[in-house]
Parts: sequence; C-alpha cells; structure tokens
Amino acid sequence: MIAFFDKCRKRVRLMVLPLFAMALAACDPAAMGSLANTGGAKIDTDAPVPVALLIPRGGLASDELLAKNLENAARLAMRDLGGVEVDLRVYGTAGNAATAASAATKAVNDGAKIILGPVYGEAANAAGVAVAKQGVNVLSFSNNPTIAGGNVFVLGPTFGNTANRLVRYGKRNGKDRIVILHSQDVAGQLGRNAIQQAISANGATLSGTVDYALSQESVIASVPRVKSTMDASGANALFLTTSSASALPLFAQLLPEAGVSAANTQYIGLTRWDIPPQTLDLPGVQGGWFALPDPSASGAFRQRYSAAYGSDPHPLAGLAFDGIAAVGALAKSGKATALTGASLTQGAGFRGATGIFRLRKDGTNERGLAVATIRDKAVVVVENAPQSFGGAGF
Repeated sequence: MIAFFDKCRKRVRLMVLPLFAMALAACDPAAMGSLANTGGAKIDTDAPVPVALLIPRGGLASDELLAKNLENAARLAMRDLGGVEVDLRVYGTAGNAATAASAATKAVNDGAKIILGPVYGEAANAAGVAVAKQGVNVLSFSNNPTIAGGNVFVLGPTFGNTANRLVRYGKRNGKDRIVILHSQDVAGQLGRNAIQQAISANGATLSGTVDYALSQESVIASVPRVKSTMDASGANALFLTTSSASALPLFAQLLPEAGVSAANTQYIGLTRWDIPPQTLDLPGVQGGWFALPDPSASGAFRQRYSAAYGSDPHPLAGLAFDGIAAVGALAKSGKATALTGASLTQGAGFRGATGIFRLRKDGTNERGLAVATIRDKAVVVVENAPQSFGGAGF
C-alpha cells in the first residue's frame, strides 16, 4: 500500500499544480460584471444559432484526443435539437490562456453568440475576459468555481455540488456529525471549503477537521488524529477529499486498522470511488458513500457516442454535449434573448449527457447526482439521481 501511494504521489502533483495556477490566474468575476449575470448576445431567431466551440486542439498531444471527443460530442448533440439549427464554429486554444483569449475574440468577431469551452480554468477565464465587453456568455468546461461569475459559467462538476448532495443525504439518514479529512494542497482546501459550506447549508454539524501533507509520513501521522477527533466529538461520519489516485488506498487500510470502523463511522468520499475499478476491491471503502452522475443517462450517452464514433467517450466529452443541449433547448423558445444570462439560469435546467443540470446565477452549476455505495466490491446506487429540478423542464 505504501508503494502504491508513493507511485501515485507524483501523479497527484501533476494534477494539482494546474489547479493551483488556475486559482491564481482567476480574476475577480465581479470585474467582468454583476455576479447575477442577466445579459448576453441576442440571436436572430430566423437563422442558425452561431456557436463557438473552443477546444484544446493544437497544444499537447494528450489534449488532441480530448479536443476531438469534445467536438464529436457537440456534433452528436446537434442531432437532437428538434428543428433548432446550430452553426458550430470550432477553434483551437492549444490549451493556454493567451490563445484562448485570441480564439474567443476571433469567434465573436466571426459572429458567435455564445462560446462553449475552453477546458482549462485559466484559459476559460481569459476567454471570458476577452469577450465580456461584447456581452457574449462563455459556458466553459472547467470545474473551477473561482473563475465563475460575470459572463463565465462552469459546466464541469464542482466540489460544492457533490458535497451538497452527500451531506443532504447524510442528514436525512442520521449521519450528520461530520469530520473532514483533507489534504493541505489547493484541491484539498477547496474540497474542505465545499464540505464546510454544505454542512452549514444543510443543517449538519462540523465535528472537526484533520489535514495532512501529500506524503506517506503525513498521511500515516494523520490517522491517530482522525481517531482522536472522531472519539472526542462523537462524530458519526468521516468525509474524505482524497481520490483513489492519491491517499484513499492508504486511508482505506489504515483508518479501519486504527479503529475508525465502518460499523460506527460512515465513510463519505468527495471523489468517485469506482474509478479505477480496482478501488472497489479495497476493504476500507466497502459501505462508503460517493456521488455519481445519473447512471442511466450516462450509459445512454456512452452507447450513442460509441455507436457514432466507434469508441467510448472521454470522461469530459459530455460537457460539450451539455452545452449544445442547453443552447438548443433555449433557442427552441424562439426568443432573441434565449442566450442571455437570465435565460441560461432559468430554474428548470436542462437534460444533458449525464442527467439534469442547471446553471446558477453565480456562474456555477448544479447537477442531478445519484448516491452510491460499495457492497461486496460492486457499486450499488442507494438513491437515484433526480429527474427534474421542479417547474417546466425541457
């Protein structure tokens, strides 16, 4: 287990450093306009809707597959718009902020009325700033809430959304005295903050927090601190921010050995505990809760994509599908104001590749998630994803 964590530690650093850069680079969204954005470009209801898709084409080789998958998914969504026509224009960003800003400016000069993408937070932030004065909204594929606001929305699943779903479920099921176990890096701090906010919003109790550095020594040293905090506070749930690519396998072994037993403690994960599949074999995750996109919707999208393109979609491909689905649903209203912030944030939301979702006035999003657990090394959904947010849906 120690060797596993050692191997994955380098991968965690590679994953976290870009997030740190995104957080530093993100400007104050208020500088781009009101956080409750109601503006946006008007469309010609008698013509196809000009939509720009900004993808990380032309950069790292590893981004080329993602870029192609995003474009494929967008075009797949265009088949289901019920008579609405989209004029999709695709621009490469090379995965960097300066190119993204230039691409966004060119797209608007070319007539785009809304921008889908880019993927990376720093690039999405730059694209939003570049076209803010033109009043064009950006539906980015980032999940970084620090860039949300003004004319920039994030479509990626956020820590806040996941934390709210799981804390709400825990509160209803008597697991509402929660200790948070988080890493000291930026991702861990953002996760901790999201869980704390969810605890407050849902009437649960924060019973303590335990942090650790991204090292074996620190993870091991945190285990008795977790046990002590759980015992002293009378907590009945432990919410971990870590993933299977980081410290989860080590915690899944050491915490039960230290007496933090699943018999008296509900383990909850902020990340997917079913990826990779080997994670399901860990004794310590059995009975734990985590959130999933709607399995039925996700499976249907995967099958359609595979039938159309001969391979499974990239995990982020569905975000481009979602963007087109939202544009099509709104344009179907026949209103010139279909792509304004007020329209984009209507409460009923949209149906996308992985289930229902809606955009919030602060630029973040809410997604309908299922709650799952692991029993006998298999994923079991214990509460289905909601099928509507209420009101007239699309």
